[in-house]
Amino acid sequence: MIPALVRAVGQLSDPPVRKVVWLSVLGAILGFLTMAGLVWILLFQTRLTELPWLDTTIDVLGGLGVFALAYLFFPAVVVTISGLLLERVAVSVERRHYPGLPPAEGQSLGAEIWNAVKFLALVVFLNLLVLPAYLFPGINIAVFYILNGYLLSREYFELVALRRMTPAAARTMRKAHSAKLFLAGVIVAFFSTIPFVNLLVPVVATAFMVHIFYGLTGNLHRAAR
Repeated sequence: MIPALVRAVGQLSDPPVRKVVWLSVLGAILGFLTMAGLVWILLFQTRLTELPWLDTTIDVLGGLGVFALAYLFFPAVVVTISGLLLERVAVSVERRHYPGLPPAEGQSLGAEIWNAVKFLALVVFLNLLVLPAYLFPGINIAVFYILNGYLLSREYFELVALRRMTPAAARTMRKAHSAKLFLAGVIVAFFSTIPFVNLLVPVVATAFMVHIFYGLTGNLHRAAR
């Protein structure tokens, strides 16, 4: 798994991959600026009560709450923004490390958008569901990595696997290798919590999962030779 991660990081030198990185970073920055602007309008420019001290308290707590939720949901938001660009990353990895494979059929644009929306909704719902657990030190870390490790491993694996196999086959394979894929998801979740590094996570995680996928289905590569 470590060699796969090293190769995934090395993929950042490819021009098509660097382009996806910059587009993802731009999308993330615009998202944060938009959120900050909305918070400024809704909280700091609106008087919610007749008590100035209470209004100020609400503004500060509201701003901190929005920042905390943005940080919590950052991995899912960035994946959703850049999800339509990650096909380029998978293709770049295959050309460099797995030459000779036939073109992947992939999914339709509508299916990709629908899957991205479903994933974002699922992440938001489940994180809100376990939100009380985040209030307890120690437990919050475990819950975050368990939940997001599972979700991210599932999302990135399906992103890669559905390019080469049916949904039913992908589910069967994911269940058969659930422990390894979960560990890969925890690694992705960890890097998602590191400022600035998390901007590279969608691209690196996609390349990482491509290597894991072909490690589990080496017959695809051998058959192409």
